[in-house]
Amino acid sequence: MPFPFDISATEGRARTGVLRTPRGDIRTPAFMPVGTAATVKAMTVEQVKATGADILLGNTYHLMLRPGPERMERLGGLHKFMGWDKPILTDSGGFQVMSLAGISKVKEDAVTFASHIDGSKHVLSPERSIEIQADRIGADISMQLDQCVAYPAAKPAAKAAMELSVRWGARSKAAFGTRETQALFGIQQGSTFEDLRRQSSEQLQEIGFDGYAIGGLAVGEGHQAMCEVLDYAPDMLPSDRPRYLMGVGKPIDLVEAVWRGVDMFDCVLPTRAGRHGQAWTWDGPMNLKNARFAEDQDPLDPTIDGPSSQYSKAYLHHLIRADEILGKTLLSWHNIAFFQALTAAMREAIQHGRFEQFRRDFHARHTSN
Repeated sequence: MPFPFDISATEGRARTGVLRTPRGDIRTPAFMPVGTAATVKAMTVEQVKATGADILLGNTYHLMLRPGPERMERLGGLHKFMGWDKPILTDSGGFQVMSLAGISKVKEDAVTFASHIDGSKHVLSPERSIEIQADRIGADISMQLDQCVAYPAAKPAAKAAMELSVRWGARSKAAFGTRETQALFGIQQGSTFEDLRRQSSEQLQEIGFDGYAIGGLAVGEGHQAMCEVLDYAPDMLPSDRPRYLMGVGKPIDLVEAVWRGVDMFDCVLPTRAGRHGQAWTWDGPMNLKNARFAEDQDPLDPTIDGPSSQYSKAYLHHLIRADEILGKTLLSWHNIAFFQALTAAMREAIQHGRFEQFRRDFHARHTSN
């Protein structure tokens, strides 16, 4: 395994540790801000670093459309292109198989896409996905190409997608080969069916990956159904490798997933919410568009390190209502900083054997507001 994963403490199924990469350590539980198109929206890389993020996520589908993988390679890869010197994980493009179902066609060999930008045709096979991620983009962690199904999924459809994902996983691994400074993660699929996820996990482990993701959640099933899957899915994966829950999620989702043994997360929520006037806090989400903040002179959240704490809620309310770019930047910065503060608090709680109490307190504050 190219990246050592040192687990320093556990509490129940929750654990905290460090995934060590040549470009820096990733402290787990870890939240990866999403830099879909070589940028975390509305933020500079210096601002993202200031929030405490150890790793970013880039998206293969979007980057292969523009600026294009070959151009990215000529420009020195994604790290140099965007000025980020820490680790980067890239999504393989598999999520777009589902989310762009109307303009994509799945076959055994590959997925054929019509670009949502200009309608041009693109073919993404497991081999091409690995080439783009590992060779052209230069990702530190690449993901196997997989097929994700939306919720609710009929079991035959979920089974077919899971089995195709396993076959694509084997092809992804063969294309990736053995590398000393890059890692490849497999993706567990199976929708909400326990036996399918078990089959997926067993077959992925036979192939052998550097880490394992739990895919096919946060696709419409809701918090309760997601937790029911996480009651068993993480334990099906190797305990000595990182477990990554893809596309999740709200703060309460992160807390519940960590409680069930998950180590890594990504989600567009912090920046998307920030651009639309929503701030995440220890007491839940706050909509700064609301008129009740128009003359509120208190800071947004003085416990979160970032520039948003220097301004009043009234000022942030004004910026959002006036559709000023600064408002989008300040709230995006705040939300990314909050998610980093949340994962840091969880790491500390697990390290000191206080995570069960942390979880109870977090639930109490969120459900009372």
